[in-house]
Amino acid sequence: MDCRHQRWTLTVLLLLVAPAAAQEPTPTEPAPPPVDASAVDSQSIENSASESTTAASSPAPKPAKPKPPAKKTPPQFPSPKVLPPTGPYKALYFDNDFSNVGKPGEPYIFGEELKGLTFELFDTEFVFSTGGELRHRFMSQDNRLQPGGPDNSDYELWRWRHYVDLKAGDSLRFYVEGIEAECFGAELPIQQIDVNQWDLLNVFVDVHLFDTDTGSHTLRYGRQELLFGRQRLVSPLDWSNTRRNFEGLRYLVKEQDWRLDLFATNPVNSATGYQPIAKYDNKFDQPNRDVWFSGAYWTYTALPNANLDVYWLWLNNKKPVAGRADGRRHTIGSRYAWLVPVETRVWDFDVEGAYQFGDDDGERVNAGFITGIAGHTWKKAPWTPRLSGLAYFGSGDVDRSDGQTNTFDVLFPLGHAYWALSDNLSGQNLIDLCAQLDVRPTDKSALVAAYHSFHLASDDDVVYNVAGGPVGTPNNGTDVGDALDLYGYYSFNANFDLQAGYSWFWYGSFIERTTPRGDASQFYVQTSFRY
Repeated sequence: MDCRHQRWTLTVLLLLVAPAAAQEPTPTEPAPPPVDASAVDSQSIENSASESTTAASSPAPKPAKPKPPAKKTPPQFPSPKVLPPTGPYKALYFDNDFSNVGKPGEPYIFGEELKGLTFELFDTEFVFSTGGELRHRFMSQDNRLQPGGPDNSDYELWRWRHYVDLKAGDSLRFYVEGIEAECFGAELPIQQIDVNQWDLLNVFVDVHLFDTDTGSHTLRYGRQELLFGRQRLVSPLDWSNTRRNFEGLRYLVKEQDWRLDLFATNPVNSATGYQPIAKYDNKFDQPNRDVWFSGAYWTYTALPNANLDVYWLWLNNKKPVAGRADGRRHTIGSRYAWLVPVETRVWDFDVEGAYQFGDDDGERVNAGFITGIAGHTWKKAPWTPRLSGLAYFGSGDVDRSDGQTNTFDVLFPLGHAYWALSDNLSGQNLIDLCAQLDVRPTDKSALVAAYHSFHLASDDDVVYNVAGGPVGTPNNGTDVGDALDLYGYYSFNANFDLQAGYSWFWYGSFIERTTPRGDASQFYVQTSFRY
């Protein structure tokens, strides 16, 4: 209890001190882009990567290249979860963009003095930046579908990330980011996403290969986080205390109208699901060479008010786990998101689907998923409400004796944002119907209510918990349950915010018959300070 009280004291101190760290008041925010479906200036997934390019220098004078057309303001799509605006801090810290720091009309960002520092060495200009994040979360949960349950537990999560970014001219970049993630007071077994003590989250080098008239080609090698699309299949999982990371090679192509990411990596820390949490408890994480995660992800942005993604993802697990959806799987899919402005209102749509094939435990894989979101934002109405609906289908095994498996593997998703905040379920063998309402009482705050109805896609399969583990036995009905999420945030500035949420999960007949327990709930309060 003493330790818990100390952590709460630290949270209160952060709450009182961090807003004062911004030495100047935040002026009125600039006008929104021409089309913006999100009522919240959230961490838009489509804008997380910086697309600025630099022209290669040459000792001999050459005719100047024609300037590419001015960049269009990209459409602002709603993020998977309504999050506080964080200004120059992006979902991946190696994509942070402090290029507007110090410009007239821009708000002061605490720590901006340590961004973009330049010096010259060996006739090369170096650019140095450093910063990070402190985050604390109090959790209280009852009867979740996790190992060691059902039971209730109150505990605290603490995370510190710090990065150093050094760019040498236009050709080289060195990036290192460390993490210290701890869990205190947990009465149930520590989860794989909770603890990673004094380790390296990102360590990579970028080699700028060449420029084109409208873009650049870069080779990256080392330890790194991955984030693609709307994070349905590949996400660093920022909700977790540890964040997922991988190690390997990437080839990055950034053009004016499209981006291509080719990668071949191994999962590293326990948050990926392919390392036991105790294996590297007292030493640095090492990549799991028995598992390869590779692929190609292409995004086209030239369509007006729309984005198109096409991808191929390959998971190759040489030591598949019986009962889990893994093995050797190819996932081919696409996502199309578009906005339809109507005077002072905006419709937003997002459709994604994928087919999965390969083999798993000697069975042929024949699986897939499809999902769609439709939302409507009243931009001039009080509190700028957005009402949206979601439908999701992730296939399950329809016949366990036919020599094939139909259970879809969701790979490395941001499940917390899609299948209820209570973190009970994974999107395998699952049907989810959801209605959601977002409102903005002020420019600095947002409130969200979401209601989910969950069913099994196939009664010859089972429920899969948030970690992908099977729960229950087949042929016990398809009613998994209903969930209600209520959450919100208050953003003091780009550096500091406070979040809180409560989620109820009322179990259906499948859980009552196979793993009986009381209904589940989860409450959290989180403070984040970026510098």
